Amino acid sequence: MDSTLDSLDAAGFLQIWQHFDVDDNGYIEGKELDAFFQHMLQKLGLKEEEITEDKIQRMRERFMSAYDATADGRLQIQELATMMLPEDENFLLLFRRETPLDSSVEFMRIWRNYDTDNSGYISAIELKGFLQDLFLQHKKSVTADKLEEYTDTMMKMFDKNRDGRLDLNDLARILALKENFLLKFKMDACSQEDRKRDFEKIFAHYDVSKTGALEGPEVDGFVKDMMELVKPSISGTDLDKFRKALMGHCDINGDGKIQKNELALCLGLRPS
Repeated sequence: MDSTLDSLDAAGFLQIWQHFDVDDNGYIEGKELDAFFQHMLQKLGLKEEEITEDKIQRMRERFMSAYDATADGRLQIQELATMMLPEDENFLLLFRRETPLDSSVEFMRIWRNYDTDNSGYISAIELKGFLQDLFLQHKKSVTADKLEEYTDTMMKMFDKNRDGRLDLNDLARILALKENFLLKFKMDACSQEDRKRDFEKIFAHYDVSKTGALEGPEVDGFVKDMMELVKPSISGTDLDKFRKALMGHCDINGDGKIQKNELALCLGLRPS
């Protein structure tokens, strides 16, 4: 952003974020934004008496038009990281350089892979493994000390209840996951014919392996999206309980999978 920020690293970025996100809601907005841009003008060398309301608003408009990717009039943490962190320190964007995850199946595959003890949470050690693999994936080297710093910073940023571990909702804030696929459908408001057509689209979306049955993370992804339709914030424990109930209800032949015809029956549809 300017030469005064060239030495800013992840830890320093976190301090700035926490200072201006005073209500800890994951955004800088309203008066928080004005305070942030006043701080930036001071960083650019303006004296306090030179900083007018007009200058603050002009700077706010300039940077919001460039960095407010969601155009919601507030800055998210990754948007601010884009603005402030140099490329080699902008570790948040490592999660978003590739195409955002377009399926909860892939999200749950990642969750299951790194929740190695099946606790329903990702500990700091498990998060470190995730970050290490991420750097390898992007062919970036990272020292042991830097990996520790990144792990600690990520925990402080995204562990909203400060219990030293990440839950499903925390990981969702880190990973770029597109909108819940099931929000596209309003099955209770459709005719039987429309419901069957929508069911085909839904099953094809979650049947990533194209085997004609949902299993493993495919079931997880479907359960996650189903639950979030009625409960926006869910835990890994919640998901496991609902998954067990769904499998008990739908897995009629007991093979540990949900066949297409089994899911159709569960949703009150007559299989084609």
